[in-house]
Amino acid sequence: MDIRRAVGVTVGIPREKLDDLPRYQQSDRFTPREQAALEYAERITRDDHEVSDGFLVRLREHFSEPEVVELTFIVGFQTFTSKFAKAFRLVPQGFASV
Repeated sequence: MDIRRAVGVTVGIPREKLDDLPRYQQSDRFTPREQAALEYAERITRDDHEVSDGFLVRLREHFSEPEVVELTFIVGFQTFTSKFAKAFRLVPQGFASV
């Protein structure tokens, strides 16, 4: 989460909220909309989760269809960049200390 954490802090996301990301489902720092987006990202990227029809109904309570498309693109792009960095053994550049 190196550069993304640094950017998050720079644009005003509180460090405590970033620290709570692993516990977003239990944290009161995230709105129901944010929790739905984070759960969607997890369901897309984790092999042991699926994007079920029931979840999509719940997601669409918070996001319009164009927003779901944009979220899907962002999650896919970030997954790609993570895999790209792994393939080329790119190491964090020290931004996370921000």
